[in-house]
Amino acid sequence: MTQNSTVLHRARVGAIILGIVVAAGGLAVWGIQSRVAAEAVLARTSDDAAVPIVVARPAQAGPADEEVVLPGNVQAEYDTPIYARTSGYVKQWYTDIGAHVKAGDLLADIDSPEVDQQLKQAEADLLTAQANDRFSQATARRVRALLPTQFVSAERDDQAQSDAAAKEASVASNNANVERLRKLVGFERVVAPYDGIVTARETDVGNLINAGSGTGPELFRVADIRKLKIYVQVPQSYAPRVRRGVAVTLQFPEYPGRSFAATLVRTANAINPNSRTLLVELETDNANGQLLPGGYTEVHFKLPAGDRGVQIPANALLFRAEGVRVATINNNGLVALHEVTLGRDFGSTIEVLAGVSAGDMVILNPPASATDGVTVHVRQADKIASSQARP
Repeated sequence: MTQNSTVLHRARVGAIILGIVVAAGGLAVWGIQSRVAAEAVLARTSDDAAVPIVVARPAQAGPADEEVVLPGNVQAEYDTPIYARTSGYVKQWYTDIGAHVKAGDLLADIDSPEVDQQLKQAEADLLTAQANDRFSQATARRVRALLPTQFVSAERDDQAQSDAAAKEASVASNNANVERLRKLVGFERVVAPYDGIVTARETDVGNLINAGSGTGPELFRVADIRKLKIYVQVPQSYAPRVRRGVAVTLQFPEYPGRSFAATLVRTANAINPNSRTLLVELETDNANGQLLPGGYTEVHFKLPAGDRGVQIPANALLFRAEGVRVATINNNGLVALHEVTLGRDFGSTIEVLAGVSAGDMVILNPPASATDGVTVHVRQADKIASSQARP
């Protein structure tokens, strides 16, 4: 082997060794870089895993109008118990429950012979008083005519005039007694006080009747149901918004799916201290008679919203020693705690009057350790619901 070939051989061997060294160095650098990258990914993954994931939902603005449903009691416009004004026995009744009557229609006759005899006696006493009065008046006129002749004394004239006045008063007294007894005899005819329906009959032929409303049961009950009154107890929180002009509808269990218009007539203008409610009177037309008094109805008020506030889920509240808080999250993923003023409780949602605005992302079921400035990952509740809805 010549010297040139030896040099060439050594150069080739050196090149091969250099290539091997370079390759080994490259492999070592690649391995180190891969390990560093993996450790960085692991560190980021660990850091991300340490950041809590929360579910958030935007706070909703309260509605412009609010429907409030309350129970109501239905009554007839007029509902009158009919009692006897004279004592006696029921001779005959002429109307039963469900009968339509007009004002003055005869409901029953009462046999009251004692009152009839008292009337006859009173009429006789009146005739006696009238006869005595005529005699006294004539005597008084004669005595007055003789007074100028001094045939009679002034004292005798005074006696005659006084006796005439007394007899005249006796006539008036007896006449008033006759009129009283005539009215009592007239009350032997029990009549309807107005147009309506007989809703109850609590008597029968031969029953002993005592005059007055406190010594016996009512004979009949008459109701005018052409208009109905509905009485509602409105909670104090709604009282300022319940006034004339609000839209009111009624729903009855016997007419499912139907609504009946009603008008707010008046309110008590005072809160009942026992129930903390406002008594409200409504009125509805019932000319066709399809609605019945004495029942129950659902009263739907459409009230203008007062302080609208926002509505948030009930599970967004965070109860702390310093008071109720609500946690929100901003665009940078930072948590903020808000002191809030709560309004009404709707069950699944809560009304917030101050502290949270419409559109704020409210954290649901916030962790008890939540504080201001903590970073979290957010997931919107509506996206969770849509993913759960997919098959």
